[in-house]
Amino acid sequence: MSRGPNTRLNDLFGLAGWSKGELARMVNRQAAAMGHHQLATDTSRVRRWIDMGETPREPVPTVLAALFTERLGRVVTIEDLGFVRQRRATRKPSAGVKENPDGLPWAPERTAAVLTEFTGMDLMLNRRGLMGAGAALTAGSALSSAMHDWLHTDPALSLDAPRYDNPLHADPIGADRYEAAPIGSQEIEALERSVEVFRAWDASRGGGLQRKAVVGQLNEVGGMLAYRHPDYLQRRLWGVAANLAVLAGWMSHDVGLEPTAQKYFVIAAHAAREGGDRPRAGEALSRAARQMVHLGKPHEALDLMQLAQSGSGEETLPRTRAMLHTIEAWAQAAMGKGQAMRRTLGEAEELFVSDKRDVPPPSWMQHFDEADMHGMQALAFRTLADHDPSAAPIAQRHAREALRLRAAGHQRSQIFDYISMASACFIADDPEQADRYARLALMSMGETSSHRTWDRLREMYRLTGQYAGYAKIEDLREEIKMALPKSPSRRPRGTEV
Repeated sequence: MSRGPNTRLNDLFGLAGWSKGELARMVNRQAAAMGHHQLATDTSRVRRWIDMGETPREPVPTVLAALFTERLGRVVTIEDLGFVRQRRATRKPSAGVKENPDGLPWAPERTAAVLTEFTGMDLMLNRRGLMGAGAALTAGSALSSAMHDWLHTDPALSLDAPRYDNPLHADPIGADRYEAAPIGSQEIEALERSVEVFRAWDASRGGGLQRKAVVGQLNEVGGMLAYRHPDYLQRRLWGVAANLAVLAGWMSHDVGLEPTAQKYFVIAAHAAREGGDRPRAGEALSRAARQMVHLGKPHEALDLMQLAQSGSGEETLPRTRAMLHTIEAWAQAAMGKGQAMRRTLGEAEELFVSDKRDVPPPSWMQHFDEADMHGMQALAFRTLADHDPSAAPIAQRHAREALRLRAAGHQRSQIFDYISMASACFIADDPEQADRYARLALMSMGETSSHRTWDRLREMYRLTGQYAGYAKIEDLREEIKMALPKSPSRRPRGTEV
């Protein structure tokens, strides 16, 4: 069916630099390698896909996604190509359901398919050593606008929505995939334990060393979700998927794969809502907001935080709401809105102390303790100090308390505390104290694989410039330059604990 030019495919085609004939030949070769020897694509068909918006039948969209993924060095999904997944012929779309090439929000039963496809592509890139530097982030305002109504509705209503093909019945991208089988409660318990292991590793060592393992585990869970388990098991399995997707996103963010990270946060929000856990969906979106502040886009972070807080539901525990408030405050600080930031942090403190812990926190909130509360307050005041230096002493006080309370196994957060403290000391014109904490950060950085610590270190290095000629700080500047990698920095305006 023709629906006008496919601008998405045309843009990616231009980036890839192929001719239409080259793309046709590669589609045929890739399809044959996947067992579809009968496929015979030619230049005219490629022209119709691009210029007339014609949607080819499977396996062509899957083949094209694999080809563009490899060519561009970033994950390219079927939706990214401007194609809408084909529905079962036996079902008609429900009234009011629109085709959405952006895939936001995804229709019911789409989440498992997108999850499986995206993680499979990510693993393929990982195997071949490719990076996603050329991809672009979706604006926070666009994400929040697209997902607002969806997040506020009851996921149980999705039972009446159109159904999509089982992703495990589609042709796999490579020959090293196999079909997962239905599982029981013991297997889900093992998966839940593996999430805790991955989460502890991330908090201690950063995201670089275990990211591939988390993505691989998430890919397996996506296959399991294609089967219909009893509701109580299916909800737990969606919870595992949400937790793994958040970890995959956080680890991707930690090593600088920003568009990939954002996609995982969106997948996590969808998975959490499919499992009926709206607070988890809100927390997943708050991760995307943290990412936006880190990249110097606090206005977009506030859009996402508004959605995360309003969409989390009334069952959200006070401590979770406190955490969400600290992220909002950090975004406000990055915009220089000191009064709003202080008010938001005050609300966060009230929520934090009001949590009586009579209801056990979910597993994904157990790492947000009093040390993290002080760490986020230190970060917010240190960020505000760029606009109002009088905030620096308050940042020092919170950073000192965070360091006192930090438990073992949180080396990355400890490094962020050291850098927040050192940065605040530089702003407060206390180079002796700043030098001490900066060196503590440098001593610890070799223990993690977090690129975000490098970003924070670059920000601190900028603050040392006013002390050029001061012997001790000159030595520190040289040590920082030696510790930093030679690759270009994202140069964010602030980061997170």
